[in-house]
Amino acid sequence: MGAPAHGSDLRTDRPERSRRALVAGSVGNFIEWYEFGVYGYFATVIAARFFTPEGGSEAEALVRTYASFALAFFFRPVGAALFGRLGDRVGRRPVLVLVIVLMTAATTLIGVLPTYDTVGPLAPWLLTLLRVVQGLSAGGEFGGAVSVMTEFAPPGRRGLYGSWQSFTVALGLLGGAGAAALLATLLTEAQLNSWGWRLPFLLTLPLGLGALWLRLRLDETPSFQALREELRPERPPGREVAKAIALGAGRVMGWAAAGYTFLVVLPSYLQSSLNASFQQALVATVLANLGFAVTIIPAGLLSDRVGRRPVMLTGALLVTVLAVPLLNLLQDAGTSAASKSAAVFAAGAIVGLMAGPGPAMLSEMFPTSVRYTGLGLAYALSNAVFSGCAGLIITESVRRTGSVDIPAYYAAVTCAVSALALLTPRKKRAHDES
Repeated sequence: MGAPAHGSDLRTDRPERSRRALVAGSVGNFIEWYEFGVYGYFATVIAARFFTPEGGSEAEALVRTYASFALAFFFRPVGAALFGRLGDRVGRRPVLVLVIVLMTAATTLIGVLPTYDTVGPLAPWLLTLLRVVQGLSAGGEFGGAVSVMTEFAPPGRRGLYGSWQSFTVALGLLGGAGAAALLATLLTEAQLNSWGWRLPFLLTLPLGLGALWLRLRLDETPSFQALREELRPERPPGREVAKAIALGAGRVMGWAAAGYTFLVVLPSYLQSSLNASFQQALVATVLANLGFAVTIIPAGLLSDRVGRRPVMLTGALLVTVLAVPLLNLLQDAGTSAASKSAAVFAAGAIVGLMAGPGPAMLSEMFPTSVRYTGLGLAYALSNAVFSGCAGLIITESVRRTGSVDIPAYYAAVTCAVSALALLTPRKKRAHDES
């Protein structure tokens, strides 16, 4: 791709601005993944409340729930293109303010939606509409947040700064799991199914207001300010941008697929396929997300020293080789609780090796003039197909084939393809660091 516009990668020498950008960029990711985690953890409850008309089976309702889940992901690329173009034209800050307002409003409204028992077939349509708004806003969130983090990062620290995006994903998923586990402990099953599931969604309102306050105080990035001062900023040809987007999507598809398989889909899979209780499934998910969180920032920091691709490639190959053995440990009734705990923790930790360097790697594939759009689309397209469809593909495949190994095969195959994409050479440009 063409060299970036002159001065497009200037860095601030004011640490407080960098830290403020890190927090403001991270907080939206936390809210986004907190909600997506909550939706995944409460998938069986939501299926019963919104997608189970009289005579419908629980399996069919769960598939419809994941279909709604997938639909939101397929609107992410639309949001990435729409908000990315705005972010590359008018600035990172105003667009990030807009997307946090949309995300907060849509998530909060899910907490007050009428269920199927109240409004009949209108209920799933209302839920799906809000999921679409969430998908659009989430599509605009990643590109802007990562642009802000990496464009404010000091020289040689993009991997570390970008890894905070993935780290707040882990915190968001853990926050969702923690909220679900707390409610499952404090409330009866009847209370949880009746009204308790609404509380985690309503909690988004104060979180979103706090995020809005932080983003209103955010400065525009030095890179975008420099770009805006140029009379004729250089923009690479569309064909080169499209190639970079496709390669970027391929490089992160394993991260997307394995991440959602091990970190979000796992609770429903354990309940529906391995007869685990809701509490047992949540404990397993918390452990997987803890493993994920533990390795993200060290992986990002390591990528500043040895490069993004070697660290990500290690994670992709480990998932390819170990996905089936790790899942078999969970399936074996004779496996001790400690071994099962170690297996899910390890699964999350391996995904963290891909997630830590991933944001910086995508950011460095695009110059400032198209960075918001390019990295946002690469991430959104990959997530739309390989994260958003993970629950639907896995649940339906297990139901049709009866094979409980489907989640492992899904993660292994996608990570194998990612490994090939990571091995694909790309000409090094002036805005690259790895």
